[in-house]
Amino acid sequence: MQARKIAEGIHWVGAVDWNRRLFDGLIPLPDGTSYNAYLVQGDDKTVLIDTVDPALEGVLLERLEGIEKIDYVVSLHAEQDHSGTLPVVLERYPQAQLVVSKKARDMLADLLPLAPERFLVVEDGQQLPLGGRTLKFIYTPWVHWPETMSALLEEEGVLFSCDFFGSHIASSELFVGDQGRVYEAAKRYFAEIMMPFRTVIAKNIEKLSAYDIKMIAPSHGAIHRQPQFIVDAYRQWVSGPPANRVVLAHVSMHGSTQLLVDRLAEGLVERGVEVEKFDLPVTDIGKLAMSLVDAATIVIGTPTVLAGPHPAAAYAAFLANALRPPARFLSIIGSYGWGGRTVEMLSAMVPNIKAEVLEPVLCRGLPGPEDLQRVDGLAEAIVAGHRREGLPAGG
Repeated sequence: MQARKIAEGIHWVGAVDWNRRLFDGLIPLPDGTSYNAYLVQGDDKTVLIDTVDPALEGVLLERLEGIEKIDYVVSLHAEQDHSGTLPVVLERYPQAQLVVSKKARDMLADLLPLAPERFLVVEDGQQLPLGGRTLKFIYTPWVHWPETMSALLEEEGVLFSCDFFGSHIASSELFVGDQGRVYEAAKRYFAEIMMPFRTVIAKNIEKLSAYDIKMIAPSHGAIHRQPQFIVDAYRQWVSGPPANRVVLAHVSMHGSTQLLVDRLAEGLVERGVEVEKFDLPVTDIGKLAMSLVDAATIVIGTPTVLAGPHPAAAYAAFLANALRPPARFLSIIGSYGWGGRTVEMLSAMVPNIKAEVLEPVLCRGLPGPEDLQRVDGLAEAIVAGHRREGLPAGG
């Protein structure tokens, strides 16, 4: 396996993980992923930027065959899918220094068996001359860990951004080809990993806008030769207005909650509101997370199980709370047999969602005409809320 040329003196030496279907024991990977590592050669110094997941360390080492000397190994992010092969690489290149941010030094010392004397800590904005080329390090914290930084190859305008602007895609293509496919994968990646940190990500985007970036080379997914495409997408996801859309995440055991869900969905569509429905027991949680990026309203539909919400609904609430979506409105619909605390329990599970709570609709047993009228009232309340937010009908 050979290194693949990106530009003169810049090579991709990463690994494509075609078969991986789950990340962190949590995140679905329908398209696999890649672990991108980059070799940059100056007149005087050679730098390896990031490594690969330990499961594919042999691929990285094979791509580095013939590289007799590496002076610096840059670790942009301490998470092991990028850093896990550092011990092996540093053993192979004993003269190499490990270039890290201050926080990354401490985190890597906890995560991996690395000798303290190998670390070279760089400050925000510090430059590393390579001979005819210069790497500039730019702290970009919370994309998505606190220690993360990016590295800009100043002369060529290549930004090595690690997880920032990345996407989980296994592909033989180094560069973005099908923008639609990459956009969807990048939005999924943003939703699952970056969305809780929207505020600081917006600041990082503005920080990077000061630089002339001609190419973005992330550590997952394709390389962007048209960087404005992904930067504009991120701007929309972190600070754009919500869509005139309702995410309706639901589960039904005996059909009563399903009747409420279907009534609400039809009522919203008739009133010009887009609806995305997710049957929670069979839903790809990545798709659900994507829908939360820009939906104005979230409604959870659940039956009552042992006096509380169905576990699938509770999980959806937990997930939404962790991801901190920018929804403006929130509500609950569902059914019960004899009683319970479904509304109270679900409400307590989403303290991070700063949304207006619209009157929930819970019915006893099979919904009757009055219950369906209350669902219609919830649809009207959602439409009125969207209008107050300036969201056009049918948008």
